[in-house]
Parts: sequence; structure tokens; C-alpha cells
Amino acid sequence: MPEHAAPPVVTPAAARDMAARINRRDFARWAARTRAMGGCAQPIHLRGRVEHLDPLTGELLHRYTTAREPGGVLRVACKTRRASRCPSCAETYRADTYQLVRAGLTGGKGVPSSVASHPAAFVTLTAPSFGTVHARREKPGGAVAPCHPRRNAGTCPHGRAMSCTVRHSADDGRLGEPLCPDCYDHTGSVLFNALAPELWRRFTMALRRRIAKAAGLSLRQLGDTLTLSFAKVAEYQRRGVVHFHAVIRLDGPTGPDSPPPAWATHEVLADAVQQGARAVTVPTPAAPGLPSRSLAWGPQVDLRPITTTGELTDRAVAGYIAKYATKAAECVGTLDRRIRATDDIGTLPVTAHARRLIAECLRLGALPELAELRLADWAHMLGFRGHFSTKSRRYSTTLGALREARILHNQREHEITTGRLPLTDEDQVLVVAHWRYLGQGLTPGEALLTAAITGTPLPPLNPNATEQGSTA
Repeated sequence: MPEHAAPPVVTPAAARDMAARINRRDFARWAARTRAMGGCAQPIHLRGRVEHLDPLTGELLHRYTTAREPGGVLRVACKTRRASRCPSCAETYRADTYQLVRAGLTGGKGVPSSVASHPAAFVTLTAPSFGTVHARREKPGGAVAPCHPRRNAGTCPHGRAMSCTVRHSADDGRLGEPLCPDCYDHTGSVLFNALAPELWRRFTMALRRRIAKAAGLSLRQLGDTLTLSFAKVAEYQRRGVVHFHAVIRLDGPTGPDSPPPAWATHEVLADAVQQGARAVTVPTPAAPGLPSRSLAWGPQVDLRPITTTGELTDRAVAGYIAKYATKAAECVGTLDRRIRATDDIGTLPVTAHARRLIAECLRLGALPELAELRLADWAHMLGFRGHFSTKSRRYSTTLGALREARILHNQREHEITTGRLPLTDEDQVLVVAHWRYLGQGLTPGEALLTAAITGTPLPPLNPNATEQGSTA
């Protein structure tokens, strides 16, 4: 599918395709499956069967086959988290992330409600500056200030003025672009993205050390007294570097079901965050012509307590984190897919700044000393290869548990099944599955019908889809 594909147009061919699908005898089952998938824009097409056997006798208890499905194909939701690829599945991922984060603040989903009394803070860790970029600066009250109004700023070594008096609109394409692309530290930006997950890991270690020191405990003793729990999400700034938003919570030794010690207050957490953010660094690998350097968080560390009332509530924090869980680097002018060997970097539909960062990823990725960073593989992400949303083990429930609960609910609500039997814990059944991947996507007519049946926006059109929507 093209990176910036337009919504499908109701062409005569699309109308004929839609009419052909409606007039098929299996349309009712096709429509039911479409509703069950929630309007997935890129359904995956599978062919195969599932057999349930008695492990002792070999008796066949149940068999499911896709031969009874429309076109002999089972369509399942793509389950992507990227809103740019499938808004429907991304919305499900966003909702799950919201529930996961909020459960760790107010309880629910297996977390006791007493967790609401544990000290918790919303923390934002930013990247350092790699050069002056165009920015939208809002004053209190909503007025927009000039971008970089510097009197007597002069010019950079490349002859460009290092001042900008424009009051940028929110959709100005220059936002995030360097005032001087040749002065901008593209190497540092790419390496920071690549090493940001390691910087976060060191930050959490520094947090524990600082909290232990404040309590007069060793790290081993701290583990017997207190647990540090968190959930975080990565967000791309307009300039193409990631920063992290995190909920950090102090629990007792067994997690959210035990209260933290009396000395573990929000003030202790705030001090540990500030100290930890300033203390940690990550050295970059050295290579010929590329000396090693130390990367650290930017000077702006935002930390605010989370409350049940006021401006920064549990609902607001959960919604904010969940919103960014479905976004990636495509929001800053790059691609939502990997760079292929056949791609011409000069003609990719990306911004000029993103093009320079992608080129730098490919250049650095060719250096043997930086091979472990896999920069070429993650050039479309501008070097970042970490997970966009992560959490500590004891923060709250898991996305897997939420998905499993939804699957069980859907099995009770819908007739469509892939052959699962209602089993008890005592039952022993051997399940043998045979699946073959056929493709992915929707035809023009199917895209129109999906939007009409589910009430979702018209999904992007996959021009390579077959009659069943396959891209095989």
C-alpha cells in the first residue's frame, strides 16, 4: 500500500466490485466477519483447518475448516498499532493501552483500588538539542510568539540567518525543520534515537539507586521494601527525535497490592527523577571518523503528581499516553515502512529533514562498529528501534490479558469461530492446526462495504488486492 494512499474513490469498477460482493450467497457471513473485525482496513487472509483430537484415543472431537468461509478464506484483523495503516485496529490498541495505564492508577483489571493512594508522577524526558529548528511557541492565553526572533543573530558558517520571526501555524510544514540543515547534528540525532532505550534502562536503575540512598538502604534491601513500577510511551518530536512520557509509581514489596513504606513520598520520587535524569549518560560506539561521545537527556524534565481531581487526573494521563501509543515516526514526515534496497532516497515521499536523517542512518548503518545498532534496518524510524509502549512487570495488567478477555467475549457474542471448543481446566485436547497465509487487504468494493457496515472511515485502498482482498 502506498505510504500516503488516498481513500478509495467510488469508481464504476469499485461499484461493480461492491455489487458483486453483495449479491454473493455468502454475503451475510462475510458481513458478520467484517463486523467482528471492527472494520479492519488490512485484514489478513488465511486458509487451513483446525482439528481437536482426544490425546488418548486419537478420536476427532471437532474440526474447523476455512472451506465454509466466504471464498474459502478466513479473514482476521491485522491488529496493528499504527493508525496510519489501520485506524480500526489502532483504536483497539489505544483503548487497551488506556485501560492498562489507568488500571495502574486507580485499580481494576486485577489491580486493587488501593493503588490510587500510592505516590505516582507523570514524567516527561526529552532529548537534548541537536540544532535550532523552527518551532511554534504559544504564550499564556493562546497567542503565538515569533519562532526565533534574535536581534543581531547573524549568519551561520553556511551563510544562513539564525533567526526566524514567523509565527508558525500548527500545520506549518517548516515546523521541526532546522534553520540550517548543514549545521544540524544529524549524527547525534540518529544515535540518540538508537540509544534512547538504553538511556531509559539506565535511568530506571539510577532511580532505584537514588531512592535507596534516600532511605539509607542498599539496593537489595530496597527490593524487600519497595517496588518501582512504570508504564511509558515514546513520542516523536517534530525535529525527529524521541522523548518519553511515563507514569512512575511507588509500591510495596509485592507490587500494587501492597502499600509503599511511609517514607516513600512523592517528594522522594520527584528528587530521584530529577537526580536520575541528570546523572545518566550513554556512550556511543566509536568508529573511524566518528569519535565516541556521551548522550544524555535534555535539560527539560517535566514531573507532575497524578491526582484523581484537577488538571492532571488519571483519566487525562491514561488518555495522553494511549494517544501516542498508536503513532510513530510517520507523524514527523517519514515512512511507516522499512527502507528497501530498491528505494531511491531522493524520491521518497518524506520531508527534507527526514531525508537527511534517513541518509545518515544508512551511512552509519554501513559502519561495522555500529552494526549492533541496526540503523539501516530502522532508518524509516530515524534510528529508534525500541518498543513504543512498555511497562514494568508489576505495573498493572498486560495487553495480552486484555486481548484474551476480548476474544472470549467475542466468542460468546458472535457465531463466527475458528474452531475453539468450550473446555474446562480438566479437559485434555490435542489441537492440530494447519494454516497458509494468502495475503492481506481489501478490494475497492470491500473497502466501501466495510465502511458502510461498521461505520468506520473509508480505509486506504490496497491496489494489489485480489477478489478476496488478498495481496498474494
